[in-house]
Amino acid sequence: MPQRIIQNRRTFLKTLAGTAMGLAGTSAIGAPLVKNPALERKLTLNNLHTGEKLTAVYWAGGDYQLEALKEIDHVLRDHRSGTSIEMDRQLFDLLYMLQRDIGLHKEFQIISGYRSPETNAKLRQQSSGVAKKSYHMLGKALDIRVPGVPLRDLQHKALSLKSGGVGYYAKSNFIHVDVGPVRRWG
Repeated sequence: MPQRIIQNRRTFLKTLAGTAMGLAGTSAIGAPLVKNPALERKLTLNNLHTGEKLTAVYWAGGDYQLEALKEIDHVLRDHRSGTSIEMDRQLFDLLYMLQRDIGLHKEFQIISGYRSPETNAKLRQQSSGVAKKSYHMLGKALDIRVPGVPLRDLQHKALSLKSGGVGYYAKSNFIHVDVGPVRRWG
């Protein structure tokens, strides 16, 4: 009989912990976002190639905001070809968590968002650092920096999230983040 009580207590505690995690809110990548899932998630993006700036609440009332997502997708388009795709929403949650961990609401400067296969092929001809099967072509990667935040600090925060790939490009002054497998380089 005491054994059964312990098992029931363990089951109860696991259920309680699972419920608490659900109430805490998690991102699509499984990392805790905020204690209140109804809390708005806002990003400020500055596409350095187009000069476009956007501040958008992409999550409110417990759900993604479709109009804001379309605007973000447009700002993150391939500036060379003008094409855009639906970016992976996990990427926005990753940026939001980075912003939260930095402790600031600053803009993310976008060096590269979506890349069409044609753009990616052209960039590969110019640089050996461009992957043939880049996550940029899938809408799952961004090259970013944050004004006033040292690049190494941004890299360490991104690595601590364990949410995908993180590349460090000191000479070009940006980090790469993606929502692919967890890995690092640079």
